[in-house]
Parts: sequence; C-alpha cells; structure tokens
Amino acid sequence: MKLIKILFYLAGLGLILALAGAGVLYHVYNTQLPSVDELGEVRYQMPMRIHDREGGLMAEFGDQRRFPVSFDEIPPEVVDAFVAAEDDRFFEHVGVDFLGLARAAIELVRTGEKTQGGSTITMQVARNFYLGREKTYTRKLYEVLLAIKIDRAFSKEDILALYLNKIFMGHRAYGVKAAAQVYFDKDLPELTVAEAAMLAALPKAPSSTNPVTNPERALARRAYVLGRMLKLEMIDQATFERSIDESLPGRLHTSAKVVTRAPYAAEMARRDLVEKYGPEAYGMGITVRTSIDPAAQRSATRALRRALIDYDRRHGYRGPEADWSEWIEDGEALERQLAETSRVGGLLPAVVLDADASEARVLVRDAGEVRLDLDAMSWACEYRDIDRCGPKPTSVDAVLERGELIRVEPVESEEGVRYRLAQIPEVTGAFAALDPSSGAIRAMVGGFDFFHDGEFNNAIRAERQPGSGFKPFLYSAALEQGFTWASMINDSPVVVEDGVRQGIDWRPSNYGRSFGGMRRMREALARSVNLVSIRLAQAVGTPAVLDYAGRFGLPVDEWKPTLSMALGSYNLTPLDQAAGFAVFANGGHRVSPFLVTEVDNPDDGVIYSHPAVSLCDNCPADTADPSLAPRVITAQNAFLMRSGLRSVVREGTAVRARRALQREDIGGKTGTTNDQRDAWFSGFGPGWVATAWVGFADNSELGRHETGGKAALPMWIDFMADMLPPAGEPEEPPAGIVTAWIDPETGKRVPEGHPGAIREYFDSTNPQASLPEEGAAAASGTSREVIENLF
Repeated sequence: MKLIKILFYLAGLGLILALAGAGVLYHVYNTQLPSVDELGEVRYQMPMRIHDREGGLMAEFGDQRRFPVSFDEIPPEVVDAFVAAEDDRFFEHVGVDFLGLARAAIELVRTGEKTQGGSTITMQVARNFYLGREKTYTRKLYEVLLAIKIDRAFSKEDILALYLNKIFMGHRAYGVKAAAQVYFDKDLPELTVAEAAMLAALPKAPSSTNPVTNPERALARRAYVLGRMLKLEMIDQATFERSIDESLPGRLHTSAKVVTRAPYAAEMARRDLVEKYGPEAYGMGITVRTSIDPAAQRSATRALRRALIDYDRRHGYRGPEADWSEWIEDGEALERQLAETSRVGGLLPAVVLDADASEARVLVRDAGEVRLDLDAMSWACEYRDIDRCGPKPTSVDAVLERGELIRVEPVESEEGVRYRLAQIPEVTGAFAALDPSSGAIRAMVGGFDFFHDGEFNNAIRAERQPGSGFKPFLYSAALEQGFTWASMINDSPVVVEDGVRQGIDWRPSNYGRSFGGMRRMREALARSVNLVSIRLAQAVGTPAVLDYAGRFGLPVDEWKPTLSMALGSYNLTPLDQAAGFAVFANGGHRVSPFLVTEVDNPDDGVIYSHPAVSLCDNCPADTADPSLAPRVITAQNAFLMRSGLRSVVREGTAVRARRALQREDIGGKTGTTNDQRDAWFSGFGPGWVATAWVGFADNSELGRHETGGKAALPMWIDFMADMLPPAGEPEEPPAGIVTAWIDPETGKRVPEGHPGAIREYFDSTNPQASLPEEGAAAASGTSREVIENLF
C-alpha cells in the first residue's frame, strides 16, 4: 500500500513536471522564439552581376555565389537526393523527427557525446537562418521548437526551397544552382542522377567531400547517397549501377557563364558600384547593365592584342619563359605543369619536346602535340635592343630547344587551326570606343590581359602625353579665332626663349627634322607639322588654347599655358582623348563618358538608371546634368574639323586607314611623343569615336619609327573594319559653310579653272574669319557636288 502511494505521488509529480515543462515550452514557443514570417520574404546574400547592353553576363563579384530558385525549378532527382541524404521522412514529420531525436538521445547516454543525429531539413533551416552552429542543449531546444513553428507556417516545398538555396556547398557556392554551375558547369535541369547525388553529399562537409579537392571521399559519400536513394526506391538498380560508375568533375567552373569578356569594363563598373553603395554592394544581388556592345568589345580585344603582338614581333624574340627540361621525360608532369600555366591574351603555353632544323614537336595546353615549322617562327630574330634584332632564323633549332616553355598562337586557316610561335608582349596598350552622340562606352580594353597585367586599366588610368593627338583641339581654337584651312603658316625653325627653363631656350622641330616653308593649315594638320602648331599656339595665345581645351572636358586644371602644350605635353588618358574627339564627331557637343546604364536589385527593382542624353544647343557649357550634352563649339567649327581630320586619313599621317578601309567618311589624328614613348590614334566614323594607345608601363621608348601611324593606327583600323556601318551619302555641311577655289601653294582665292586649284571650306558665320571675296568663284556649301569635289 505504501509503495502504491509512493508510485502515485511520483506519477503526480511527473505529471506536474510534465505540465510545467509543457508550459515552459509553450511560453518559449510563443514569446521567445523569433517570428518566422520573414522567411517568406527572405533576402539572400547574392553576388553583384555585371552585364553588357544586350544582357550578356560580363562578370560577377561577391563572396557568396548564390542564385535562388523556386521549388518548381528544382528537378525531382535533386529533391530525392537531398531528402535521401539528409531527412528521408521530411515529407511526413512535423518539422522534427522524434524517432531520430530519440536515437540521438540514446547515443548521448551510451557514449556521453552530443551528435548531430536527428537533425531534420527543417531544423537545419531554423539553424541556418536563426541560430548559428554552436552545440548547446538550449540551442537544440530552440531548434526543435523553431522547426515545428516553421513547419506549421510553410509548406514542405517552401521549406525545402529555403534549405536548397541557403546551404554552403564549397568553393564559395551557396545553394544548389550555384553548386551545379561551379562543379559541373550545368543548369539544374541538366544534372544527372550521379551529379544530383554528389551535390547532396556536400552539405555535411563541403571541404572534405569536395569532388575536386578530395575525390576519394567524395566518391564514398556519393555512393552512400546513391545507396540511400536505391533503398528508398527513388532510383532502380540499373540507374544505381550506371550512376555509381560515373566519373567526378575534374575541375571547377565559374559560377556563371560569362558571355562577354570585358574584365576591364566590369572592374570599372564594380568600383563605381562599391563607391556608391559601399561593401554591401557585393551581397545585395544587384544586377548592373552597362553600355558595352558585345560585338564591339570582342573586336576591340582582338584588335588590341593583334597590334601588341605585331609590335612585339617587329622587335624580335626574347627567348623562352622557362626551362622545363627536368620534366621532359615525364609526360604526366608536363601535362600537369601545362594545366597549371595560364593562357595569356589567347596565347597558349607549350613545351618543346624536340627540335631539328626543319621543325619542332611541341606539347600545347588543351591542344596536344603539334609541330612548328620555320614559317611559324620566321619573325623570331634574336632581340638585342629596342631598335635592333639579329638576323632572321634559318633553322628551327636555332630558335627552339628541347625542354623550353614557350607560347604559341592558334591561327584559323582554311585547313583548320595552325600554330605560330609567340611571346607575351612586354609593351601594353589601351582602346576605348564611344557612342559620340551620348558618351556611352561601347568597348574598353585596358591592356593585353587583365589577369596577367595586374588589372591595371590603361584606358582610364594611364595618364600619358598625347603628342600630336592634342593638335586638333589647338586647330579648332585657331579656326574659332579666324584662321581658315587656307591660311598660310610658316614651317621654319623657331626658338622659344626660356622655353625649357629659365636661361635655356627651346628649339622644337618636326618629325624627321625637315622644314617646309609656308604651308596651308589643312596640310599642316594632315602632315602633323610641329612648327606650324607652335606658331598657331603663339598666334591664338596659350591661355586661350588652355581655356579652349577645357571645353572638351580635358583635365586642364593642372596644366599651364605653355607653348609645349601645342605638341601635347600634358597628360591625358585614352578615354579622355576619345571623349574630346567625340565633340568633333557629334557636331560640337561635349559628352561625358559613362558605363553603367542601369542598376536593380531583387527587392526594389531599378534603383539607378542613367538618363537618356540629349545634344543641347542652348545649355550652359558647365552644366552638371548628365542628361545634357552642351554645345561647346559651333556646328560649323565641328564640320571644318571633321573635314581637316579626314585629310589626315586621306593624304596625311594616317593614310594607311584610307587604304585599308576604303572609306571617305572617316577621320582622325595620329599622336607620337618624344623618343617614341607613346603612340596614339584617335578617330571617328559613322556612329563611332575611338582612341588607340600603345606604350610601355615604365614609359620607356618604343623604338625608332614606332609612331602613332605604325604602332597604334592598325588597332583602330581593325576595330573600325568590324564595326563601321555601310557607307552612306556624303555629309552635307551645316548652314553658313561656303566653298571657294584656292591656289594650294598660296592659299589665295583663284578663278574656277585655275591650274591646280582646289575647293576649300570656309565658315561664313564666324565674324573673325577671312572669307573669300564675293564673286563667281564662291559657292554655297550645301551642294553635294561641292562636297564630292573636295572629298
């Protein structure tokens, strides 16, 4: 009887304790657990993604690679694999598998150690979103209660989607979509059963079961998941056997498929966004649309690399990159070394297996064994200095030796791909192309190879002297002050007192140190005559030239009004130069270059949009409104400058462009600095304005004869050959432009039919300009016949 009373009291006490415990749990559940409602509008940390103007991906930035998907976008094989691996009763329990918890409790009593047993997918969601990973009894209790709360608030499909979008999968991949891209370079619907099982094997230990860094453990874990799927009848025996033998991925892939390779532009956009939104920009999931034209970007990259390779070959072969003789007998070691050696600017690493007088046998990364004959290295005279190289090679083994690490360039031909000896250029360069009507950057290349060159963007950061590339701004100022293309300027030696520094005179000279006597201003621009430019700057006045250059958006604030400015002695970037030339191309309006056109994020939609740009004739020149491009020179001045710059191409230092492109609607200006340290070409064609620059990062000399017309112009030509639209009708001059017959030797007006006479344009709207006397020889400039006679 006494025992019964004791048992009765104990039972009562147990009931009281149970009710108290339930009350505590109920209180905790209702008052201390966080609300789970926000899971319905969860904001994942997602990378910043940069796109071209057509929506093609250029780059992504961020510590977490994640691309959330809805449950409907997840294939059944992936769902089955994760349920089999993590929680086979997921669709049956209430968020907590009490049987699993009981097993974990028994294991705790048996071993004295806490384990992760019994943790359901819903409990992992609770932990990942709310609790962290520390192992305490209190946290486990909260995890259980939160899981129940989540299970009551959301459908199983929603919970599973939360889990599969949140989990870490190794190599900065978060969620199944990012992991599918990183490990298999596939979208989710493309995954095989074996690949789905491999993904499901990762969350337990993303580092130690990683299929790339630890394939043995990955295979074992994948086999476990496949075995669970077979046991649960999610797959049949044949599928299991096929999947168990499937090979693992051998390498990692980027988390998204880059469509347009424009790393310099992408990096520029990244910097802008981080400056605007701070470090949070990396996780906001923002999508950035840029003005980059994918076709133009591809063309610009090819053109720059071709120009730098051609320059490099003109100066000879500097020898192999390394000696791999120690691995030459070990085929696996050679393959491994090649796989670990990056491509640079499209040039492939290769090792010389053997060489004789007629050919070399080389092992090329990603291409296997190929043969190079003497023709493939005919350019490879031995480099001696910047102006000299040795004789052309007469045998292959005079250039290549067994065991050398070299570079080869793949070249498409009618017979297929062939290979030529190459080397990574030491010279660098830049190319920037704009839409002259808006300033939108359509293409940008800042060097030979973004990753090899240290990510330095020469297009926006290389501040170099433009040399004669500055002259168009000076000539435009001279036209405004009343000079004409027929004005005669003295091309003879000039001495500038104290021009170098106090007590030391400056004696500038022309390229080649020749003099031409009196020259028409048009001819002087076409032939880039330095002494004429000096005299023009003297006549216009250097303060006026400096002020005038500022109208074009050039960075003149730190310049001084010196005569050397006439020869481009102050620094500009290639993008500065292209934007300045856009004023001539668009009829006289200053545009501000821009790259980012739109920014949006998943929650707020569009958070930035660059306004459409309007060419504005009556806006103040100093307007800060990005939607306005104010007029800074007259339409007549801009037309005359286009005419003069076309002469540079038609008969001057850039005649190579006319011969190559066979166009009458292109114009531009070469630029070469002292000792040929910088080579430039800036020019325009219908719908385009672009600048090409070539130079060394340390500002060393390019070598004799490496002028803008030789080193930089070919880059511009190759780009324009791809991008110019079909030629249209000749350009009609604006109102106020008139023509007259002149004598090219004197610049004076002559009657029509005078021997050797040419037609010239004049601006009748400029009160300072000396116009031809009225008479039968003068004609309106709106006649197409007049234009055709001149061009």
